[in-house]
Amino acid sequence: MSPQHGDPIAAIVTAPGRGAVGIVRVSGPDLAPLIQRVCGRTLRARQATYLPFLDHAGVAIDHGLAIHFPAPNSYTGEDVFELQGHGGAVVLQLLLQRCLEAGADLRLRLAQPGEFTQRAFLNDKIDLAQAEAIADLIDASTEAAVRSANRSLSGAFSAEIHTTLAALTDARMLVEATLDFPEEEIDILQKADLRGRLTAIAGTLVKIFQNARQGALLREGIKIVIAGQPNAGKSSLLNALAGAELAIVSPIAGTTRDKIQQTIQIEGVPVHVIDTAGLRDSTDAIEQLGVARAWAEIDTADAIVFLHDLSRLLAADSQSLHAQAETQTYLDADAALANAFQSRLKSKVAVIDVWNKSDTVVLEQRHLQPDGIRLSARTGQGLDQLRSALLEAVGWQPASEGSYMARERHLQALGRVSGHLDLALSQLEARPPALDLLAEELRLAQNALAEITGAFGADDLLGVIFSRFCIGK
Repeated sequence: MSPQHGDPIAAIVTAPGRGAVGIVRVSGPDLAPLIQRVCGRTLRARQATYLPFLDHAGVAIDHGLAIHFPAPNSYTGEDVFELQGHGGAVVLQLLLQRCLEAGADLRLRLAQPGEFTQRAFLNDKIDLAQAEAIADLIDASTEAAVRSANRSLSGAFSAEIHTTLAALTDARMLVEATLDFPEEEIDILQKADLRGRLTAIAGTLVKIFQNARQGALLREGIKIVIAGQPNAGKSSLLNALAGAELAIVSPIAGTTRDKIQQTIQIEGVPVHVIDTAGLRDSTDAIEQLGVARAWAEIDTADAIVFLHDLSRLLAADSQSLHAQAETQTYLDADAALANAFQSRLKSKVAVIDVWNKSDTVVLEQRHLQPDGIRLSARTGQGLDQLRSALLEAVGWQPASEGSYMARERHLQALGRVSGHLDLALSQLEARPPALDLLAEELRLAQNALAEITGAFGADDLLGVIFSRFCIGK
């Protein structure tokens, strides 16, 4: 650790604003002198003591609870000193300034964002995945996210990573031993069933990735864009999903000029629903800008709700040639949009066809059976089917007790591990086996897997992770 990491740090750890209780936390080596100056006495370890918090002249700033957690039995692994007083902004600032003043000779300074948790990681109180779970628990927006973050914090995710890492390390040792003793007559790798071991590790990684993917969805949420021609009912569908009148609804085509976003929950998963301007060619400069922004949102979506107007098909079997022509024009425009989606979107992005205004059409009488989900944003019929289809489109499965919170970097690391394992197996299958290349792929797989818990990782990665924490944590 750098000398700066050894300095004691202090911060207000409760949220800004007024409250019944506010907490100032200090962490660092040997805080006994600071405690004596602020409390006027020593404190029993891990025992809350009610007393006045004193300024430099011995006058009480506030009265509250003081607790001392001696190292290494503390959150950070260092001495931790907490003052729990009244939650006014001014009194907490006075307490913080008093601590900084009393600890000036100890080089006490303000903590950086995430520095308390970073010290817990550096002092081996938690690993990197658990540290990230703390931030995820704070930011969790659903009950399912809270439960998954708690499982990660308790070490469920880390335990699976450590077990897999141990198996991978054993496999690597076998290969290294074979390289060191090439004259050995016994085929060490075949006797130890290295192929079976690597195949089992690959299978375990698939299960870990599936659980991690579920956790990533809980943490990040799902971005759903409602797109389609003007007046298909996109704003009405947003309002129906949100259960509130968020967007203006009008029979005039082109009413929505800019995106409107609302986050809802479906089975505990945050779903960011975005209503966009109707997609059509227009000479109106404002509408053109709205259409451009709609396409920008579509390009970054996890799934697209392609909304069609079922009532536009009413003229399909009409005797009026004009009505039939209008219907065909609408269908041609829908087909053009479908082709545009196919050419612009990544293959993994699902496009869900949804036909709105089913309450205005009697399908059995008019033999209208278009593919996709039929619903009514006005009555709510079909909304449950759409909610289920949205979760299914992004690979969500009902949360189980084995799920845990994860991040995109975890998924990327697991993907690299799987890639290196595949290459390792291919080197093992070669005749003769390319043992040097096999050993290198196993080393790269081991390093990638160790990045998840921080057993191996660059300092810049740690800096990025902890800088996103709140101050005081």
